[in-house]
Amino acid sequence: MKIIPILLDGKALAKELEASLKLRVARIIKQTGKTPVLATILVGNDPSSEVYVKMKGNACERVGMTSLRVNLPEETTTAKLLETIGILNHDDTICGILLQHPVPKQIDERRCFDQISIEKDVDGVTCHGFGRMVMGETAYGSATPAGIISLLKHYKLNIAGKHAVIVGRSPILGKPIAMMLLNEQATVTICHSRTTNLPELINQADIVVGAVGRPEFIKAGWIKDNAIVIDAGYHKGGIGDIEVDKVKERVMAYTPVPGGVGPMTIVTLIRQTVESAEKKITMNQRDL
Repeated sequence: MKIIPILLDGKALAKELEASLKLRVARIIKQTGKTPVLATILVGNDPSSEVYVKMKGNACERVGMTSLRVNLPEETTTAKLLETIGILNHDDTICGILLQHPVPKQIDERRCFDQISIEKDVDGVTCHGFGRMVMGETAYGSATPAGIISLLKHYKLNIAGKHAVIVGRSPILGKPIAMMLLNEQATVTICHSRTTNLPELINQADIVVGAVGRPEFIKAGWIKDNAIVIDAGYHKGGIGDIEVDKVKERVMAYTPVPGGVGPMTIVTLIRQTVESAEKKITMNQRDL
């Protein structure tokens, strides 16, 4: 029987979610007279980071939010970045803080991520937020993994009981998506570029997540029929971490590159910033 694969259209879903977020932002402004603000810190002049920051700023504008861009020079020290984050933490007008990754080599990135207040950690990058998420407590999830979970749920793809194989172990993608899938009752195997018997492990997977950061590192022949394929990579030429084009005719569902995971990352960041603004309203009402 021929499989009719489901294209997991992150671009279409993100557009749908933005429409609802625009209404939520309008309600916040009507209630408070204040526009939610996402502060984005960009250190240096990395061209890719410039593009990503601009995309996030455009998304803020589309839903009626304000994007505050904080540019710091390439030679910025850890101490200066920590000071900048501290100022934003204490600025009551800021609902979310995003530190664009990567930062220059002289900066202690982890220390700076963890300086972000958990209430404003809308990109889900702090150790505190990660720990709460793992334990099933309230926290903003890392934006890309949380976007992937939203995509799977939107298309009503069953996660519980499935074997998910994650290829990649980064602190903002591989590790958090593994824990999120575990929290959704999947059985999870975490692999990486140095894993032995990687093709055999991937061939066991009901859900494959490519998060290794290498162009088409995961070969089509490693993936079994009827699997769910999530490609979280993006490289020059519009290719991901998986040979999706060679496998998409025989899997249950797959994300295109581009147009799959990427748009969900951005809309998740915006959604969590809106949630932060809504929580501030609730807390202020309690204090009255």
